[in-house]
Amino acid sequence: MTLISKRFRLAMIITMATMTSPLAKWASAEPDHTKYFLYVGTYGKGIYAYHFDAHSGNLQSIGLAGEIVNPSWITADPHHRYLYAVSEIEGKVNGGVAAFALDRRSGMLRKLNSMSSAGVAPCHLSVDRTGRMLLVANYGTGGVGVFAVGADGSLRTMTGLLQAEGHSVNPKRQQGPHAHEAVITADNRFAYVPDLGLDRIRIYRLDPSHASATENSPAFVSEQPGYGPRHIAFAPGDRHAYVVNELKSFVTVYTRDSQNGNLHLVQQISTLPEGFTGENAPAEIAVDHAGRFVYATNRGANTVAVFAIDPATGTLRMVQSVSSEGDFPRGFSLDPTGHYAFVGNQKSDDFAVFEVDQATGHLRFTGERFKLSAPVGFAFVPED
Repeated sequence: MTLISKRFRLAMIITMATMTSPLAKWASAEPDHTKYFLYVGTYGKGIYAYHFDAHSGNLQSIGLAGEIVNPSWITADPHHRYLYAVSEIEGKVNGGVAAFALDRRSGMLRKLNSMSSAGVAPCHLSVDRTGRMLLVANYGTGGVGVFAVGADGSLRTMTGLLQAEGHSVNPKRQQGPHAHEAVITADNRFAYVPDLGLDRIRIYRLDPSHASATENSPAFVSEQPGYGPRHIAFAPGDRHAYVVNELKSFVTVYTRDSQNGNLHLVQQISTLPEGFTGENAPAEIAVDHAGRFVYATNRGANTVAVFAIDPATGTLRMVQSVSSEGDFPRGFSLDPTGHYAFVGNQKSDDFAVFEVDQATGHLRFTGERFKLSAPVGFAFVPED
């Protein structure tokens, strides 16, 4: 029996074993596709594409698929017809957000249009579950731009700008708001914005039918002063939230009230390997598709921290700290099948591919490393 066959046989055993658990509907939801386009966002001249076979793990370069300056975050719409990207322009000028049409046969991107992000250094965007509303987080100025998306996938109008004011305790990094992400919940009702500058997770209510967002009550949850919340990820069902902090190397665990959107602190746990004492800045956080493991990247330690989730409490226990196989791991993504993980090492100009142990969550480096200038974001789209 080959390694691949063993891996899929183990996945089927795990799936059958969880059919009676609350997580069964996610654990058993194996994608129908095995072949995907992998799009990689960069600090560079555009978005690069690859053919990815999730059965064999084979990856083949297509090349530059769409041109845009510094597409540091990219995401596809829910129906995989369009791709959206920020343009994280340096300096004090506003950045941009762009829409592309996807060619599901060739993998190439055709630019539809672009607009100002209404702020400096846009670093993240998300599309709601209807595909008609887009949020973009502007790190430099702290606002979140809200955009209506047309039926043809193009950006139509900016319907709002969610701004915040204030500061926190770090005089160099927290002199004002710095929205680092805008993540929409699975029920399409709320958006959560980790604000590194304010030490808050801002909360908004969404109205997708009007492509609008309003401040929630409560409007935010405070992190510990000086932690600098960067990214947030939810377990399946959005019952638990995991926030990775950039200025202090901790993941903060919350339970979430699905009715009012409030977050309640459960745990704080270090992302660092035992004995590490150097400078570090965590970057990305992700939850596996079955809600059993959490992954966080460490820029400085150059590791990926792997945590097991307690199914009853949502709390974390570190089970592995593995080398990112490069320098400054900013991006991390699991493929749609959950069997492979991709780590973008910004400063060593490469991304590494890992196999995911379905039983333990551990990452095993496949030996495959792909050279690309400052790769920092990933998006998967099924091939036709």
